[in-house]
Amino acid sequence: MDEERQGKREEEETRGENDKEIRNLSRSRDEEEEEEEEERVPGDKARIKLIGGHTPISASSSFISSPLFNSSLCRGRGGEGEEEEDEIRVSIVTIEDESCPSEPFGTAHIETANQITQTEEAGDEKEEEEGKEEEKKKEREDISDKRDLEEDEEVISGSGHLQSQMKRKLDHGPDGRPFPSGKKHCKGNGYLSPSNLVQATPTTFGDLRLANGHSAQRRRVTSGPPPSGLQDWLHTFQAWSGPERLLALDELIDRCETNQVKHMMQVIEPQFQRDFISLLPKELALYVLTFLAPRDLLQAAQTCRYWRILAEDNLLWREKCREEGVSECVSSRRRKCARPGVSPWKSAYIRQHRIEFNWRKGDKREPMVLKGHDDHVITCLQFSGDLIVSGSDDNTLKVWSAITGKCLRTLTGHTGGVWCSQMAAATVISGSTDRTLRVWDAESGECVHTLYGHTSTVRCMHLHGNRVVSGSRDTTLRVWDVTTGRCEHVLTGHVAAVRCVQYDGRRVVSGGYDYMVKVWDPETEVCLHTLQGHTNRVYSLQFDGVFVVSGSLDTSIRVWDAETGGCVHTLTGHQSLTSGMELRDNLLVSGNADSTVRVWDVRTGQCLHTLQGPNKHQSAVTCLQFCRDLVLSSSDDGTVKLWDLKTGAWLRDVVALQSRGSGGVVWRIRASDTRLVCAAGSRNGTEETKLLVLDFDLEDGKNESE
Repeated sequence: MDEERQGKREEEETRGENDKEIRNLSRSRDEEEEEEEEERVPGDKARIKLIGGHTPISASSSFISSPLFNSSLCRGRGGEGEEEEDEIRVSIVTIEDESCPSEPFGTAHIETANQITQTEEAGDEKEEEEGKEEEKKKEREDISDKRDLEEDEEVISGSGHLQSQMKRKLDHGPDGRPFPSGKKHCKGNGYLSPSNLVQATPTTFGDLRLANGHSAQRRRVTSGPPPSGLQDWLHTFQAWSGPERLLALDELIDRCETNQVKHMMQVIEPQFQRDFISLLPKELALYVLTFLAPRDLLQAAQTCRYWRILAEDNLLWREKCREEGVSECVSSRRRKCARPGVSPWKSAYIRQHRIEFNWRKGDKREPMVLKGHDDHVITCLQFSGDLIVSGSDDNTLKVWSAITGKCLRTLTGHTGGVWCSQMAAATVISGSTDRTLRVWDAESGECVHTLYGHTSTVRCMHLHGNRVVSGSRDTTLRVWDVTTGRCEHVLTGHVAAVRCVQYDGRRVVSGGYDYMVKVWDPETEVCLHTLQGHTNRVYSLQFDGVFVVSGSLDTSIRVWDAETGGCVHTLTGHQSLTSGMELRDNLLVSGNADSTVRVWDVRTGQCLHTLQGPNKHQSAVTCLQFCRDLVLSSSDDGTVKLWDLKTGAWLRDVVALQSRGSGGVVWRIRASDTRLVCAAGSRNGTEETKLLVLDFDLEDGKNESE
């Protein structure tokens, strides 16, 4: 009995010491103005309280106090020489008082729950009942905790918490948590957080591929045998509840080095990228994809099978092609049958993109050489479809195949040199020094009509529909019906040779050696306006229905209002004869004998670019053409140069004759989306007369940029 009483006294003394220690801890917390509820938990489990609305959970204190857990979590903090303590203290995060809601997760006051030793006395029935009641209460709380924490919620909240923990670890190091008062560590103006050095992981198509079943293929960067006891620790970790795992991971992150935290961020973040597109109805998903650029759509198609199906939608690609100005019907001799499931409009975009790349940067291929016209000058050049028509001062025209390079037929009948021509489909019209025009069928080589009426050289013409307007050195213009060969109207009023003409189907505009530009109504044969201002011969014209633009030997270019006849702008800057111009969408490109090309805005009269510099032409510009955002110019220096219309930058020499600079000349150029045709030769016999054909619709080699 004495021994029993002695044991009870020791037990009461032990309890008194524990109560005293707990009261001391409570007073310490009161000094920090934080109130915490003290709970004594019987048995071998310590009670863990979490914030964020989670109910309390339980963790096995026997495992927490195990050497494996202690050595795993403390690795990297203490040295190898540190002695293990007999008593394990577990730091638990808790926020229960609503008076301090500003404190972040994991940074509240620390409640130290020491392992409380309790003796199992059979005689103390009251304590047994209290212990059983407490265990039942704890089990009910565990069940409630499991019910509240659903799987998706647990993953999302856990990921956000761990990411914030890892970022805080990178920013401040292992001891860089905020103060209990909620204040953060001071940062100077030049402070650079280490986490800023970690490459961010945005929601890219590559991340979405990880989220769509490719994460299993993640490449491991670690090597070597696993540490002893790792499997046991993992089995125990898997046996824990979700909040218990979060607590363990939180402690683990605090004990990791910076490079280890960076590794965890790089591995974890891509796993939580969400494929929102697959959750939407197809119509809405397609609408979302309309906001992507075509290049981004091509990348999106590589994300997963469902994205590939969406990104192949033909209507989606038709709209993208319309926005990019891509035509589905780009001619090609190598058009392949579309693969099943591939949008024709997508194929059109990819092909157009490849062609543009080939123009700008593609490998230079040897041009196809078409020899003919002996050593005569090629005076005019036309290109339509797969047919090329060249006219020469040798009195003939030749029809060539742009595919094979063969001369299909020679059009003979003129008795003088051919000086001008026009072409629409297989119909060719030519004008000659023999004072006639001839209408040809390029397919058969037959001369359909010979148009008589002019009394001198036919110097210029313009075809619109089934009508052609011709200008002659006899100072007149004539309107012809090419289907019947009949002259419908004669326009008189110039007092010198007519050098250039434009016709839009409603009005005729002509320029002559009398320094005049005239606007005509061909149906009434009345001159509506005589545009006066030039002080020398007018050599070139452009007319878009609104503006008339004329280039003269007086070095100026004038912009006129076609309705009123008034001069809107006088464009100055060239130093010589403006031999050729192109007008489109209020942009004017002019080529001059001063060896420069200029780009103008006809609405403002401003010169946007002068295409010159170290790579400029070394002699007079003979011909030019522009389409999309490229400008092509040929010159007496024997080169054809490619320029960027938007920036005015020289891109490269597309053609450079061997005799360039010593007599070689590129007289005329014509280009389509896929081909360039050049008429070249020389005036001193250094270069034979020929046509050069370059094809930029190449589907093999290194020309693809996708």
